[in-house]
Amino acid sequence: MNENKSEHSPSAARPAPERPSRREWLERLLPFASVVALFIVLSIASPYFLTVQNLSSVCRQTAVINVMALGMTLIMISGGIDLSVGSVMAFAGICGTTLLASGWGLLPSLIGAMLTGAAWGLLNSSLITLLKISPFIATLGTMGAARGLTLVITNGMPVVNLPDSFGRLGDGNVLRVLPVPLAILVTLAVLTGFILKYTRLGRYAYAIGSNVEAARYAGVPIRRYVVAIYVFCGALTGLAGMIESSRLMTGQPTAGQGYELSVIASVVIGGGSLSGGEGSVTGTMAGAFLMGLISNGSNLLGVSPFWQQVLIGSVIVLAVAVDELRKRRRAT
Repeated sequence: MNENKSEHSPSAARPAPERPSRREWLERLLPFASVVALFIVLSIASPYFLTVQNLSSVCRQTAVINVMALGMTLIMISGGIDLSVGSVMAFAGICGTTLLASGWGLLPSLIGAMLTGAAWGLLNSSLITLLKISPFIATLGTMGAARGLTLVITNGMPVVNLPDSFGRLGDGNVLRVLPVPLAILVTLAVLTGFILKYTRLGRYAYAIGSNVEAARYAGVPIRRYVVAIYVFCGALTGLAGMIESSRLMTGQPTAGQGYELSVIASVVIGGGSLSGGEGSVTGTMAGAFLMGLISNGSNLLGVSPFWQQVLIGSVIVLAVAVDELRKRRRAT
């Protein structure tokens, strides 16, 4: 009877973890080593890199991508993907700043933006679980729909006349030292890490991404947890939209263009797999900061923005190639 119970328990959906080999440890440490190496190189190459003002700017610029990447980490671990995060970020930012401009307080406006993002996450997950549309196609469609609705609502014009206090969300400091976006990011990273390690949502995300059929036969309610994962990512995307709007002090309908690629790249560079079943909060944060350092260092060294796109694109291709080689090696 005990054997039969263990066979159908949710934990059976994922095999017992094996002790990582030396090569696997090196692969896990690679994103962090790359961040440290790039940090040292930029410190030597530019006298302006190690200034408090520049490092604070890097943290603020990277926080928006990083917050969205935390939600994307859960999605990609579960074997999905969300191409709509950039457009949803703009839509949620417009909704939140519109509430602010109408006289609502900061907290209700933040909640409104997060609920708006969560609603898009609910729509994405419904298309995936109910209509059985692949995550790539479903979120590709909502990416265009969210961007179009944002432009329709605003007529292509930004939301202005926001209260000065709103700027503290993106440019303020905690205890005059820690940037507010970084404090928010650290809090959300701890929360996401807790979810992945200590809750059913995290365990089932790995199970679904590793083998969805095995998870289904083990009794995991696939639909319920896929919905929860996409709603969680949508809520974080809505918050990121408000942080971005705070930094600009306007609600921009064109905000977030191309952000989906940076968010997905952050997860992949940090060790996440496009096929699901792998990923971590610390790895994702390392990947996001690596891309932020590349962009910041290129600006300090006078590298053309066009070459920056080539460089970041090359890093993304390299990360995906490493992921593919890792999967092939494990299959043999």
